[in-house]
Amino acid sequence: MNPKFYALLTLSLVATVTLPVVNGKLSSLVPAVIAQNTDARKAEADQLLQQGIQQYQTSQFREALQSWEKALQIYREIKNRQGEANSLGNLGNAYQSLGQYQKAIEYHQQSLAIARQIGARSGEALSLNNLGVAYRDNKQPAEAIKNLEASLNIYLDMRGGLLRDDRKDFLASNERTVITLAEVLIQQNQPEKAFEWLNLATTADLADYNRLINAKVADPDAQKALDNWNTDNRQLEGMRRQLQDKYSQELAQQIRQFEEKVYKNAETIGDKYPEIAELFESKPTDIAQLQKNIAPDTLVIQPVPLRDKVALFLVTREKLIVIQSDTKRDDFNQLVSQYHNQLADYKNADYLVTGSKLYEILIRPIESQIATSSRKNIAIIASGQLRYIPFETLYDKKNDQVLLEKYPIYYLTRISTSTPPATERKPLQGLAFANPKPTQEELKGTEIEAETISKTFPGSEKYIGTNATLDIFKKQAFRFPILHLGTHGCFKRAGCPNLGMQANTILFANKEQYNIADAALLGLKNTELITLSACQTAKEANADGQEISGLAYVLERAGAKSVIASLWDAEDNTSAEIMTQFYQNLKNGMTKSEAMQKAKLSQIKSHPFFWSPFILIGAAN
Repeated sequence: MNPKFYALLTLSLVATVTLPVVNGKLSSLVPAVIAQNTDARKAEADQLLQQGIQQYQTSQFREALQSWEKALQIYREIKNRQGEANSLGNLGNAYQSLGQYQKAIEYHQQSLAIARQIGARSGEALSLNNLGVAYRDNKQPAEAIKNLEASLNIYLDMRGGLLRDDRKDFLASNERTVITLAEVLIQQNQPEKAFEWLNLATTADLADYNRLINAKVADPDAQKALDNWNTDNRQLEGMRRQLQDKYSQELAQQIRQFEEKVYKNAETIGDKYPEIAELFESKPTDIAQLQKNIAPDTLVIQPVPLRDKVALFLVTREKLIVIQSDTKRDDFNQLVSQYHNQLADYKNADYLVTGSKLYEILIRPIESQIATSSRKNIAIIASGQLRYIPFETLYDKKNDQVLLEKYPIYYLTRISTSTPPATERKPLQGLAFANPKPTQEELKGTEIEAETISKTFPGSEKYIGTNATLDIFKKQAFRFPILHLGTHGCFKRAGCPNLGMQANTILFANKEQYNIADAALLGLKNTELITLSACQTAKEANADGQEISGLAYVLERAGAKSVIASLWDAEDNTSAEIMTQFYQNLKNGMTKSEAMQKAKLSQIKSHPFFWSPFILIGAAN
């Protein structure tokens, strides 16, 4: 882990602490003078703290030590406990960078003690994380694991109350903590425990997306309980901000009492309403329980980039192993980003070279294990930028094959902590919407898709152009096992101005938009498949692919067994050909994963831009 990261995190805490406001009343001149002097001293200490961070970022560790020691002295003189904790944490980071791990541990322990005294939960989580890293480097893995797990527990408790603007740094810290923990657990030959934490972190990430878009639940009582809990959690976060701005022992005590209430309510709600229990998960689920929820014919592969390796988890119902592939994290991320850009540009001919490099990292080390698993399907759980990569395109240069030519491939958002309920088996029928009008961009190919569904599955219904209305969708969606939405869907965080669409919406006739946050109200418990054949989920700068897995997660929670979405804006005619073949394959008795494999293989001679963007997420059968 890059040591600069710790200093930057500590700086983010300092940045949220505003300077005390001088009392404007003139009733007492002496206190006003003292307050002004305190303000001036704090400003001096803040400047020294910032100076130390700048020195640290340019590897001037000893100079940074001097700046932070001066800042620490001032913060202690003016009794600014938050500043004292930040200085101690930064000093611990500096000693960590100098290889003086025991001294780093001592400083982080002091920072942790203050964070706990003043009720700074985010500071407590940060200090525990830094302690875990210091213990790791000091060859004390048991202590490292204990502190990293404690840090993650706080992050998972707190994240529900975060405002959107505060999430970026906080969640980056959470991600790095779980990666560090997984790394230590793997080194200690505890891959099962590492996977449990990774699956919990992935699920929590999806629950955050669910919460951020304000996704609804079908049960009105569960919705009311969830709304009340979210209100309390936001109030708790506001109290924490108030404490960070101006510490008081009384407020710290109030926060601790309110925290206990909020966290206990989360447990109560999860127990009472199983349909939303996963949104409150804060403890890892035992690996044996997770394995029960893997399809018998499936091998799950989850790649996890570590510092200088990629851990490749292979999980079936009976077995879990992890194999590590050597590669630097930054180099790997750059390769993944480059590959996505090449695939999304049909004029780019370098994709085979990059796809071959990624095959050597992600597939070659586990080829024999895949073969001996004797599983029919491969399911990928991707995170971060890997969510933008269709793994079926990875190129085996040795055998001149892409992965799709060897196995049917589908994707999972995570391994569910509960077994999905049995549903009524119905004859395949589809409700298809295509090319709603008026529109700024025609989708003529989707009309062919809708016609195909109506002809392929007796009893299906199609609505095209001005007939593709939102009212029909809301009234009829629950009746059909297949919902095919050949309409514009916008799942970019900033919306889709080119289409006049807001984020997380699907377009219907007369420019009406449906927000997927309301999907649970559609009654989709018997829905086998939702296809979004024209959605826009194109990669944005610094994005982590959450909009793709988040979309699928919301629809899964609404009842859908599987979702088909695209990783970039797919070409209209080829999309129609692939969808037509896919549905014909389903009619012929293939599973969803086989049907998608064969449909894509029919276009395999063309650039992957045309055939690879559609991915199947969820149940393969």
